[in-house]
Amino acid sequence: MDFASSDAGRATTSAKIVVAGGFGVGKTTFVGAVSEINPLRTEAVMTSASAGIDDLTHTGDKTTTTVAMDFGRITLDQDLILYLFGTPGQDRFWFMWDDLVRGAIGAVVLVDTRRLADCFPAVDYFENSGLPFVVALNGFDGQQPYQPEEVREALQIGPDTPIITTDARHRADAKSALITLVEHALMARLR
Repeated sequence: MDFASSDAGRATTSAKIVVAGGFGVGKTTFVGAVSEINPLRTEAVMTSASAGIDDLTHTGDKTTTTVAMDFGRITLDQDLILYLFGTPGQDRFWFMWDDLVRGAIGAVVLVDTRRLADCFPAVDYFENSGLPFVVALNGFDGQQPYQPEEVREALQIGPDTPIITTDARHRADAKSALITLVEHALMARLR
């Protein structure tokens, strides 16, 4: 965490958070729902060139995709500002992840339980890097077909990593996921 400024003797802390996960899982939606600024989006229209590459089975309405990153900001408290960096989900853009993750205190890995295998690369990345992360099960159409403990078992994630349910469209849910991550990252630093 960085100390950004001081207001009447009170230091403002800022921290970088990464929002990651598979293609079409809701990363751009998550950043947009919670950001207090107009988020920066690097969306490109999906063309026929992605046919057969990007699986639209569960994301039929999707017409754009992130090609670099999403960026947003949220003030959690008057002295804590989070800067959010959403990663692109397709494997052809993974070369950017090391740069996007540099300096982050933790990550939110969004998961669509209808496509659980799509989150494996993100979970592996953060487990291998040692960066604290939480798994946020994004409910599509208001449904959560699996409980967090079922997902924990399927992903073989240890008990120290929080697994929560969320709806990336709702600010309160996204904010709660970020608070859970910040608390988890702080506890990891104390260990």
